[in-house]
Amino acid sequence: MTFIISDKEREQTLKNLFRKGPDGPLDVFPSKEKRKFIVAEHLANRFEIGKAYSEREVNEILKRAYPDYATIRRFFIDYGLMERSYDGRTYMKTERK
Repeated sequence: MTFIISDKEREQTLKNLFRKGPDGPLDVFPSKEKRKFIVAEHLANRFEIGKAYSEREVNEILKRAYPDYATIRRFFIDYGLMERSYDGRTYMKTERK
């Protein structure tokens, strides 16, 4: 899934959804797919590219942003922002092209 997102659109979306600032919690999970992607992409930046994370580590980082961390974790995989190992035990942030 590919979205065309301007810098202004990204900035405004994040400003509206992260009212305490970009490093703070997500106030409301958006219903529109494009906004979900913007949020997932933004939250994926809280992880290092190439570093393996356990599911528990991913959950702990995401819990600080939003209580339904499992939904965000699933969007990471769906949008290709993270890969999950075959056994589902580890996650790794992928490099976006």
